[in-house]
Amino acid sequence: MYWSQTLIPTMKETPDGAEIPSHILMLRAGLISQVMAGAYTYLPLGLRSLQKAAQIVREEMNKTGAVELLMTALCPVSLYERTNRVKAFGNVLIKTDLPRSGKKIPVVLCPTHEEEVTDIVARYISSYRQLPITLYQIQTKFRNEERPRFGVLRTSEFLMKDAYSFHADIESLNVTYKKMYNAYCKIFERCGLPFLPVEAESGPIGGDASHEFMIPSPNGEDKIVHCEECGYAANIEKAEVGFQEVFSSSIMQETSEDKAVAELDTPEVHTIEQVCKFLKVKASRMIKTLIYAADDKAIAVLIRGDHDANENKIKQAVKASKIELADEAVIRRVTGAPVGFAGPVGFAEKIPVYADVAVMNLVNAVTGANKADKHLVNVCPSRDFIPDAVNDLRNAVDGDACPRCHSTMKLKPAIEAGHVFKLGTKYSESLNAQFLDAGESQKTVIMGCYGIGVNRIIAGLIETSYDHSGIIFPVNLAPYEAVICPMKVTDGNMMKAASELHDQLTESGVEVLVDDRDQRAGVKFKDADLIGFPLRLVIGEKGLAAGEIELKWRWDTAVSLMPIAGAAENIAALIKEERKTGKRFKNGKEAS
Repeated sequence: MYWSQTLIPTMKETPDGAEIPSHILMLRAGLISQVMAGAYTYLPLGLRSLQKAAQIVREEMNKTGAVELLMTALCPVSLYERTNRVKAFGNVLIKTDLPRSGKKIPVVLCPTHEEEVTDIVARYISSYRQLPITLYQIQTKFRNEERPRFGVLRTSEFLMKDAYSFHADIESLNVTYKKMYNAYCKIFERCGLPFLPVEAESGPIGGDASHEFMIPSPNGEDKIVHCEECGYAANIEKAEVGFQEVFSSSIMQETSEDKAVAELDTPEVHTIEQVCKFLKVKASRMIKTLIYAADDKAIAVLIRGDHDANENKIKQAVKASKIELADEAVIRRVTGAPVGFAGPVGFAEKIPVYADVAVMNLVNAVTGANKADKHLVNVCPSRDFIPDAVNDLRNAVDGDACPRCHSTMKLKPAIEAGHVFKLGTKYSESLNAQFLDAGESQKTVIMGCYGIGVNRIIAGLIETSYDHSGIIFPVNLAPYEAVICPMKVTDGNMMKAASELHDQLTESGVEVLVDDRDQRAGVKFKDADLIGFPLRLVIGEKGLAAGEIELKWRWDTAVSLMPIAGAAENIAALIKEERKTGKRFKNGKEAS
């Protein structure tokens, strides 16, 4: 391919509204073009990279024995009503009516395909002999993203690989789950991504049934904790906290001796921040009392003031199917006070009290007095109140003890690129996907699902692989593996050498682009670095006279020379090796 024959609209300046490296560089390098907020066209270079990522995903899925199909992007609302997901998705679900024969047919643009694929299995799978089977597709998904941002990381239209496995028993599901987990590791390794599998919230079967594949990145919107000592990693919703609570020496000195409880006036002081400022105490000295409705029954949850409650952990601790913060009427009834003054000492109504582990280590704490405009100081757990249960009920934070080895964990922002999940029978029950087992008994199909955001592979790679000059693509994801830069396109001999090298490399299977623009060398080099082509091949006047070309890998500072004679064969061998191992890319990034 020749630069003059394709569309590569590079930009020198940062586009308006672009905030993070992947968004800025994808626009500047001419990979994408914005159509509207949350919707992007993939231009020729961007599409080539996206297709490469999709092909890597496809190859690894096929190796697991998964079978590819292509489902519709348009689906009847009725399928989503059967699984109660119209309400669950809310405004995220894009709905419309199709006028047909004087009637309106309600449909949705699919945000995911559990309903459609389960309906297919319900129609065509009837015996245990047809199980297990894994079906997958690489398909566009649609979600009404109310706050699209960060380029292709959060959009209303995106490309996703979604796979769904169907099983007669849990043992079979576990085997496929492991295959998919390993396949995901291979996919992200081949793409050059610094990924980290983390524990996520379990499915309805329970146990270790869900993993997210995260790309640690400063601009990631998700939070994970990671113990570098033992390897434990989990997202915030799932992350456990070791029972070795860490306090600074100043906090220990402040709370070393317990004192008598005292009630203080705190007029119009409701929030943790307001109380801390008014009483001149640290948030870590406060007991935050949250009133929840757990399956419609009121409970109190105690969290240290500088921590956040984890509703997934709370739901599991109280064995509730649903929890939500109680409304104002319930709070007034059980505390006897308006919102903002709840505390574990002296509830107006006896309700179960669940305390986070960190709360039990406090001495002389500050909390609500269950009276309007009043707070208590010098409250000590076990002395002044005894909770019904003590559990890990909060979000992990940076510096917490690891629950496995008790080393210190680190909190990191990350980009979610994939998720493997044991669904159980949630969808198969709703959509009547059943089979006859060996004893001719009717059983419900057990499911797993496995998703990868293909667009996020590209954006995640760029977020973790760029420098001041632009993107640094590995060979496996680069739009072209090599770019040939003839220094003077008006020189017939130079262009002839460039064209011959292009043809020879193309014949050898190398994806190569010739920059045949009549531009200065600096312009060509800057654009090559901006786009991130892995290998730059320069044909200059002196080199041509000496029978040599100049080679430079994008991630290296060093330049090397190679004889033109046999260059195509040698370069093809280098590219082939790099496709397989990615060692030059990895070593180059480590060196930088």
